[in-house]
Amino acid sequence: MKTLIKSPALLVLDVQKGFDDSFWGKRNNAQAEKNIAKLLTEWRKRGWEVIYSQHLSLLPKSPLNYQNKTGVEFKDIVHPLPQEVVFQKNVNSAFIGTELESFLRDKQITSVVITGLSTQHCVSTTTRMSGNLGFDTFLVEDATAAFEITDHNGITHTPEDVHKYEIAALHKEFATILKTNEVLAQIKQLNVNV
Repeated sequence: MKTLIKSPALLVLDVQKGFDDSFWGKRNNAQAEKNIAKLLTEWRKRGWEVIYSQHLSLLPKSPLNYQNKTGVEFKDIVHPLPQEVVFQKNVNSAFIGTELESFLRDKQITSVVITGLSTQHCVSTTTRMSGNLGFDTFLVEDATAAFEITDHNGITHTPEDVHKYEIAALHKEFATILKTNEVLAQIKQLNVNV
C-alpha cells in the first residue's frame, strides 16, 4: 500500500449546506464531516495546503444551484479560513473549468488527499482525474459520503452500496484508499512541519 509523502494537499470537495436537502434521498456515513474536520485540524496545525471546491450548479432545481445562497454555503464544521483557496465549479470534477491543476503544479504539490461530498459525484470524478493527471492520490473513505441512487431500470441502490462500489472502483486504479485514522497515523510518521 502506498503511504503519504511530505506535505500533501487536502482537498475538501463540495461540503455545502445544499447536501442536507431531502432532494438527495438517503445518505450514508453521518460522520464524514466530523472526519474531515479532524483532518482539517491536522493540516492547519502543520501549515499544509488546504483546497476547497464549491459546486455552483446550473440546474434550476438543484439545492446547489448557484442562485441558492444558503445551499451553496459551506457547512460550518468545515468552513474555509480566509487564506484557504476555494475553486468554484459547475461540473463534477474540481479540475474542470478551474485552476486546480495549475495551482497544484505551481506549488509543486504532487500528492493530494481527497475528502468531501458526494462519493458518486465530485469525489469519484475528481479522484479519477487526479490519478490520471499523475498526482499521488489518496481518498479518505470515511471522510466522504454517498446518496442513494435509482438506476436506469428503476432500481434504487442504498447509499451504503453506492459508497462501497464507488470506493472499490477507485481502489488501486486511481487512488490509495485510507480511513481518517490511517491518514492521521501516517502523518505522525512523516514528522514534518509540526
